Amino acid sequence: MALEKRRNVLVCSCERSMPDYGDSVARGCQRAEVETGNQFCGAELDRVRAILSGTEAVTIGCTQQAPLFSEVAEELGFGGELAFANIRETAGWSEAGAAAGPKAAALMAMAAESADAPELVTLSSRGVILIYGRDETAIEAGQQLADKLDVTVLLSRPDEVMPHRVWDFPVMKGTIRNASGHLGAFELAVDDFAAPAPSSRDRLRFGASRDGAVSHADIVLDLTGGTPLFPAHELRDGYIRVDPGDRGSIAEAIWKAADLVGEFDKPRFIDFSDSLCAHSRSRITGCTRCLDLCPTGAIAPAGDHVAINAEVCAGCGSCAAVCPTGAAAYALPAADALLRRVRTLLLTYRQAEGQDPVVLFHDAGHGEPLIDALARFGAGLPAHVLPVAVNEITQLGVEAWTAPFAWGATAVRALGPARPKHDTAGIAANITIANLLTQSLGYSAQACDLIEADDPDMLRSALDQVVPGVAPAQPSTFLPLGKKRHVLENTMVELHRAAPTPVDRVELPAGAPFGSLDIDVDGCTLCLSCVSACPTGALSDSEDKPALYFAESACVQCGLCAATCPEHVITLAPQLDFQAWRAPRRMVKEEEPYHCISCGKPFGTKSTVERIVARLEGKHWMFTGENARRIDVVRMCDNCRVDAVTNEGFDPYASPGRPAPRTTEDYLRERGTPSDKPG
Repeated sequence: MALEKRRNVLVCSCERSMPDYGDSVARGCQRAEVETGNQFCGAELDRVRAILSGTEAVTIGCTQQAPLFSEVAEELGFGGELAFANIRETAGWSEAGAAAGPKAAALMAMAAESADAPELVTLSSRGVILIYGRDETAIEAGQQLADKLDVTVLLSRPDEVMPHRVWDFPVMKGTIRNASGHLGAFELAVDDFAAPAPSSRDRLRFGASRDGAVSHADIVLDLTGGTPLFPAHELRDGYIRVDPGDRGSIAEAIWKAADLVGEFDKPRFIDFSDSLCAHSRSRITGCTRCLDLCPTGAIAPAGDHVAINAEVCAGCGSCAAVCPTGAAAYALPAADALLRRVRTLLLTYRQAEGQDPVVLFHDAGHGEPLIDALARFGAGLPAHVLPVAVNEITQLGVEAWTAPFAWGATAVRALGPARPKHDTAGIAANITIANLLTQSLGYSAQACDLIEADDPDMLRSALDQVVPGVAPAQPSTFLPLGKKRHVLENTMVELHRAAPTPVDRVELPAGAPFGSLDIDVDGCTLCLSCVSACPTGALSDSEDKPALYFAESACVQCGLCAATCPEHVITLAPQLDFQAWRAPRRMVKEEEPYHCISCGKPFGTKSTVERIVARLEGKHWMFTGENARRIDVVRMCDNCRVDAVTNEGFDPYASPGRPAPRTTEDYLRERGTPSDKPG
């Protein structure tokens, strides 16, 4: 474990409910001072105070009492690094707890790897709520919220609704045609919009209706029971939808809506760089991976790139997981920070003499409670299964699935719910690619997989069925640094270097984000339109002479080059050529430039100019007969061509001269008939 500060590691047996892992942690965390105890949160709390008073960094093997330890640190004015690791539910409370020492050491070391907090997005709500319903249920909800929020009720096709003697809030009729926005900024287009007549007696009667009305609200409570107004509606902040027949759910929704007033911060989940986006060039569509997967509709085309609405984004990370260029990068944490934690985990586990490590990615909302339940009521995690918490498992890119094998992992699994809240198409595609790579390189036939389970015993059964693959004889120690694409490139190089049975190239399925280009060199005219279209610089040219170069490690198979090529000589070839990823760009085609016959300046390519001359010389009216010498303008550069045409007075756009009109005399002369005109 690489440490810059003096660090103390506190390993607690939790009142001897699990083994003493002090020796294992000392072997794994050799640069730290390891302290063992049985009740650091109670009888031995003074030891914690003393340690916090005399060191710069502390890692405590307990998350249950983290608030207590943080409070003690604050009282002491501790300004160093304080980290917590859960070694009880993830290691000690298991039927294999006696063998989980290396895992405990690895978890303690991983906890010390910090990550920068993402930027925050602030949503502001003034409490303006639109309650959308069909009958009295919506009005009753409005009455309960009227003293807390600014209420408007919109009834879609109301039937028999009795007027109230006094209205505390507006009640309108209308049907929402479409909706956009988020908490604090909803915009709703309403058709059949009408206000009730003041004279309504036994039931509400509405005046003339109109379409296209626009309503703005901070909160929307949908009690219609119809189609949700938004995709993945449960992830849309400020939009609350419940079954109008479920009174309990309505009461909970009313309570939730009443609390949505003020300013609310959420992470900016995606760090987006539009300059790297491969979505479009010159109105030709290229990559649409993120658009196809975003469950909330937070991503939309915006010219050559896409735009991500941070206020709508729910943080699933699918866009970042499939983005081939790194334009969309997950920020909770960033790809390099996540992999540094995994690297520390695996290197420490090996150093503590652990065997056959299996990395288990899981989230906090579903995976963590399931692991806790397995520890408390079941067999616990196997000793060689190393859990790694992430915000969402859908954020995992190919680099996260493959890098652990270079560091010595024998399998990687991700734990998700049986009924996922996010589309798993992106994670499935990345697992497919990761398995093709690891199988081809000799790591394992089924190295990566997704475990979908809601029952702790099902989780344990799935983990027991994992067959460890082949660990590299000399695992890598590379440090993941930089942006997402750079981390990916380093991962591929190290994955190949450490492979049990390395191969130079792996064929990938169509649509994969890595590959080469099959270019018909004879048909290529070096017009370089593909270079202009390429968003990643995989295709490039030369300043010295007409040439086309290709760097496979930068190609993301967006297809913009193939769609732009006027000669249609480019075909995508999905693959991963490890040797090409190590090598610099290769020359695809190079030609000598043609030199202007007037000034000698190089321009165009020799083959192109000669091909044009061959097609025009003696075959086109502009360059035949007395105009034959005009073919020289094709052999001139732009400047000399303009000078030649101007001096000659030759209009290259003019058509051949029209013949003189035929007269009666011409006609009679041709027939040999004497003309009536004298002379």
